[in-house]
Amino acid sequence: MKKALLATGLALTTSLSFGAAAADYVIDTEGGHASINFKVSHLGYSYIQGRFNQFDGTFSYDPENMTASNVQVSVDTTSLDSNHAERDKHLRGGEFIDAGKYATAVFKSTGIVDQGNGQFTVNGDLTLHGQTKPISIDAKLIGAGADPWGGERAGFEGTTTLQLADFGIKAMGMVDTVDMQLYVEGIKQ
Repeated sequence: MKKALLATGLALTTSLSFGAAAADYVIDTEGGHASINFKVSHLGYSYIQGRFNQFDGTFSYDPENMTASNVQVSVDTTSLDSNHAERDKHLRGGEFIDAGKYATAVFKSTGIVDQGNGQFTVNGDLTLHGQTKPISIDAKLIGAGADPWGGERAGFEGTTTLQLADFGIKAMGMVDTVDMQLYVEGIKQ
């Protein structure tokens, strides 16, 4: 009887369909297929746009089980680039992000909520300007699959708005928020 139960258990176990594990990806910054962009109001009259030129990161993606997915990104804040050298010096300085003291910003996801139709909420902790605070990113899948070089890729876009005061950054005039737009393409490892 024990042998019959054991055999039945093994047969049942091997016939069950197990969900695919999350695949690991490296963000393709070397190929220039990812970007971290920002937009901030200028005195309430216009917007300044820029980006961080140096960052890296990884993510795990499981389309069948988004709770098994995660993301981690490290940003070199000294690479802030708004296409104006004097303004960049000011934004990197002690009055704003103080990149000399806080040269790295880090985002680590704490949970991903599948909203359906390729849309997600990525919750996580952002460390910026020496402060760690929870943020949420509205994200969506752009696409995933084979690339022309025999590998696999997955790409996402996301948006969030950061409250500068949350990170100990003094509001400058009418600027108290920064809109972030993120494009992340990863190469499956």
